[in-house]
Amino acid sequence: MKALQFGKFFPPDVGGMENFIYEITENLSQKINCDVLCSNSKNKTVVEKRDKYTIIRTASLGKIFSTSISPTMIYQLKKICNNYDLIHIHLPDPMASLAYFVVRPKTKLVIHWHSDIIKQKNFLIFYKPLQNWLLNKADKIIVTSFNYLNESKNLKKYKDKCVVISLGINPKNLKINQNKVKEIKNLYKDKAIIFTLGRLVYYKGFSYLIKAMQNIDAYLLLGGEGPLKEKLQKEINDLKLNNKIFLLGKIKNEEIGSYYQSCDIFCLPSISKAEAFGLVQIEAMYFGKPIVSTNIKGSGVGWVNQNNITGFVVPPRDSEALADAINKILNDKELKEKLGENGKKRFEREFNIKVIGKKILNLYKDIIKI
Repeated sequence: MKALQFGKFFPPDVGGMENFIYEITENLSQKINCDVLCSNSKNKTVVEKRDKYTIIRTASLGKIFSTSISPTMIYQLKKICNNYDLIHIHLPDPMASLAYFVVRPKTKLVIHWHSDIIKQKNFLIFYKPLQNWLLNKADKIIVTSFNYLNESKNLKKYKDKCVVISLGINPKNLKINQNKVKEIKNLYKDKAIIFTLGRLVYYKGFSYLIKAMQNIDAYLLLGGEGPLKEKLQKEINDLKLNNKIFLLGKIKNEEIGSYYQSCDIFCLPSISKAEAFGLVQIEAMYFGKPIVSTNIKGSGVGWVNQNNITGFVVPPRDSEALADAINKILNDKELKEKLGENGKKRFEREFNIKVIGKKILNLYKDIIKI
């Protein structure tokens, strides 16, 4: 069997979708031929040979509405599509959608519905006919949580061909450097550590967590880069919280595991359905850390983190609720350990890439009738 993963970008370009495409390609390529077609972040087409698969990164002219403009993608898809039994498109990705529409491969089609288009609603007016054409064409549509399947208006007409398969990660990629762990714990040794990680953008809701820290006796380590960095730093300064909230910037991949290992609680304070799943939650679960996240209508975030089981799920945009949930965990060692242990078990049962890869491979076999 030959399958093509078709998406926006591929690591080292960062993002939840990009990381998952990497994880699933690494997993599936151990069992089948599985290559990648994506956009490059530069105006140059690059073919990269890995041990068991090939990545084709097509030249990009830049981005519009978060979409890479890569006409070369159409040419490359036409050139290679007949080499595959199945094409697996990761959406939202208007450029990949357009390329598929123009080329119209005769292969089987799987759509991976990572998220609705939330922020660029005006653009959706023009994109929706193409999106619906693709959904009609798909043999199967993978949705990452039951919450998203039940709440997405875009998927209502296509529920009969939808299947829920969670996102997943390979824990081997979350390495722990004990020297880094010691360094972190020495730097922040007199209080508990709350860790959060993500792009510094509006829907992550970091402002609400910063305000919550006024009522929490702990350190907050916030990893990530983005356009709101200066705004968030100003909020920290204005609230005089410089002594306990630290913007870490981009954390090296090899050090992320050490920050999870060092923290007491992981918090994801997102406020919008643009946070469709919250992959960082399952990373925290792997390390046995209790989670405080938000109950975003139609998002899978509150499904990943189970309220009172793996952590607490509170209303979005509510700094007081965030503070109460975090303090409840910090003040109860037995509760903290129980939530963390439940999360670790849930990770192995639901989110290990071995489990996800097996489900996706079985879906491929059902579609191709192997």
